[in-house]
Order: sequence, then structure tokens, then C-alpha cells
Amino acid sequence: MKKEKVSIKLAVQSILELQKEGKGANLLGIGPMSANLLQASFELAKDYDFPLMFIASRNQVDMDELGGGYVNGWNQETFMEAIRKSAAKTDFDGLYYVCRDHGGPWQRDKERNDHLPEAEAMELGKKSYLADIESGFDLLMIDPTKDPFEVGKVVPLETVIKRTVELIEYCEQERVARNLPEIGYEVGTEETNGGLTSTEVYEQFVIRLQEELGKRNLPMPTFIVGQTGTLVRKTNQVGTFNFKNAYELAEMAKKYGVGLKEHNGDYLDDVSLLEHVPSNITATNVAPQYGTEETRAYLKLADVEQKLKEYGLIEEPSEVRDVLLLHAIKSERWRKWMLEEQKNLTVDEIFKDDKLSAEILDIAGHYTFNDDEVKDEIDKLYENLRKVNIDGQRFVIEHIKRPIRDYAEAYNLKGATTRIINNLQSLVC
Repeated sequence: MKKEKVSIKLAVQSILELQKEGKGANLLGIGPMSANLLQASFELAKDYDFPLMFIASRNQVDMDELGGGYVNGWNQETFMEAIRKSAAKTDFDGLYYVCRDHGGPWQRDKERNDHLPEAEAMELGKKSYLADIESGFDLLMIDPTKDPFEVGKVVPLETVIKRTVELIEYCEQERVARNLPEIGYEVGTEETNGGLTSTEVYEQFVIRLQEELGKRNLPMPTFIVGQTGTLVRKTNQVGTFNFKNAYELAEMAKKYGVGLKEHNGDYLDDVSLLEHVPSNITATNVAPQYGTEETRAYLKLADVEQKLKEYGLIEEPSEVRDVLLLHAIKSERWRKWMLEEQKNLTVDEIFKDDKLSAEILDIAGHYTFNDDEVKDEIDKLYENLRKVNIDGQRFVIEHIKRPIRDYAEAYNLKGATTRIINNLQSLVC
């Protein structure tokens, strides 16, 4: 069985089988914050032999007519092209999956802030999904829960199911009409103010979904998202991984041939990471942590640059720190990750507080990597360091690899691609 022919659905089914033999793994969904992150991911996955999942939200990657994405200005087609180029550059011949994270209505900030009516929001969500499908995405997360008319509330279960089934039906019809390969679906939400937290509600959701999808001859999802206790604020994991809840949810999902997906898996400590494989979670999403690591790498290089100026080896250092800081604060994308009492601070208030400004830079620097002024200063930084025989970009890539490597080792991902494929071959035989 060729690696490139293994669908994400088959890969997850193989992992569920491998879990019974004590050979399972916890897949890692990587938020695609930059081209550097793509390269770091491919290099490490090649060395360790594990499948990659790139998870792009609609704010990160979307159609130009819907506003595009803040990550390199990528739309679906240019995102796919960047991934293919990075795979080729690193001679990667393993498994990788391109995934839509949080697709659907109101998933762009503007759509939610504009309080678009449900019908209009659903149509825009469908338009975005169609571009995903035509571009070759492998997995679509169906998430109709960012309802601006239900702020602070849990969207009723039946409403979530109704919208979810409608969107899966649309996507399947469009996929089949184009004679495209099978794709996987991810459903549910990681919200902590209710959502799919208890095994009872979780199973009720799965049963109702199975009923409604079955009536329409639609596939069951590949993943269902459940709450495992994780929660990210600023650049910290402020939640507590709940092994018991994770294990029970994973076992519940497995009864229906579905994998449990965890969101907000950033900044987990070693103990929590090591609990994941025995919990039988099948995948975890990590995104802002890798962007933060890249920002920190640039700031370390800027420190080196300043030292070398003192030694007379660099005449005119870049202004990468100041420019990143300015653009990070002005982006206001940090609001999502702040403590409740800080979410409504003004930009002026941030600028007046040096400590808070530094925190914002750490949190939101990665949102600005595609800004022209930021790119210019990064290029200048690289060029200054190149003249003194320091490969700045290589340092950045290796810096990003560090947390990915920590997760890959704890999640038993070494050799996972070979195990998945060998298991599928044995099932076919």
C-alpha cells in the first residue's frame, strides 16, 4: 500500500486498531503559522517517520474573495502549493494531510463581528469548503458553533447537529460531483463553557449524528472533538489535562469507529504529554505555540545582532524587535488569548506598559510575519547574520522543531507512518 494513497480516515482507523496492541500514537495537528514551520515539520516528520496534519483556520487560510488569510496571505490553492513545495524541498515521501480547522459559518472574525444572518453565514461557509475540496484538502472540520447570537451560551445540541449534517451533505455532494477522493470530517467543539464535555452528552451527540447521517447515506466523521481539560491563555496552558475524561471520551468515540480529537494542546507539560497515548486520544491540535516559538527565535537572533554591533561586526542592525512589537500590538489578534480582564485594553494602554507589551509580542508576533515591514526587517536580520557566518533561518527552523519534537516523542509518533501502513496491509491481506 503506497503512502500517498492512505486517506486520513484509513490512517485513523489503523491507529484505533493499533491502540488495541499497545502500538498506538497520538497524531499532531500543526497550525501552519509560516513557511518556516512547514519546513521544520517536514524535516522532523521525515527523520521520525510520522504523519503530518496541517490544520488551517479560516482566518489563517481562505479564499481571496472572503478576505484571504493572515498566514503568508495564503488562499487554499497557494497554501497547497506551499506545502507541496516544502515537501519536495525536504524530500519528504511520507504521509501528510491538509486539514480545515474550524470551518463553517461565522468562523472568520469579520463574519462573526458583523453578526451575519445564519443563512448568509452558512453560504459563505459552504463557499469556503468548496474551495477546500477543490484544492485537495483531506479533512474538513465542520464547526457551526461560533454563533454570534448565542454569545456566552452553548449552542443547542440539535442546532449543532442540524447545521453539521447540512454542511457534511453539501460537501459530500460537491466532492462526489467532482469525482474526488474520500475526505474525512471532524465535528464538535472544544469550547469549555459546556460543549462535549461529559461522556453522556458526547455519546448523545454521536448517536444523533449517526442517525441523521445514516438517513442521508453520509459518512461518519473521522474525528469528534471533546474537552480534555486543556485551555490556552497568553502563552500558557492554564487548563489541567483530565486523563479520566479523555480516556472515557476516547473509548466512547471508538465504539462508533471515530477518533477523539483534542484542541488547545499547546504548552503542555511532560507529564500531561506522556498521559496522552494511554488515554487513547487519536489527535491533538497545537497552533499558537509554534508561532510563539518562531517569534522567540527572531528575538534571540536580534539579541545576537546587538551583541555583534557592540563588537563592531555589524554596523546597522535590523529593527526586527521594534517592528514586530509595533505590528503585534496593532494587530489586536492578541485579544483572543488574554485573560478576561485584559481583553478590552486599548492599544494605547498596551504601549504604555512595557511588561504587557512584551507579553503581547510573545503572544501575537506570529500574526504579523506576512506584514511587509516585518518581512523586510527579518530579511535584513538574516543578511546581517549571514555576513558573520550565522544562518539565521536555519536557527529559526531548528528552534521551531524543539516543541514539535517533544510532542512527537511523547505521543509515540516515531515510526508511526510505517506502523499505520503495515497494519493496513495486514488488514487487507
